[in-house]
Amino acid sequence: MSYGPSLIDASRLIGVYSGKIVRGASPADLPVEQNTKVEFVINLKTAKSQGLAFSLPLLGRADEVIE
Repeated sequence: MSYGPSLIDASRLIGVYSGKIVRGASPADLPVEQNTKVEFVINLKTAKSQGLAFSLPLLGRADEVIE
């Protein structure tokens, strides 16, 4: 199980930030931006190898389930 920032959304933020710098903004003047989207991923293969089981409601809430 993993709960963390979305890498796709983080890549998008990097592109936006880089675009501002390319257009002439000073990096020192730009605010620090944080990723606001998080993902919940469950790896069933690893869980099964460790003897863990997850309830159906929990699996339903996951953004991604790796089988």
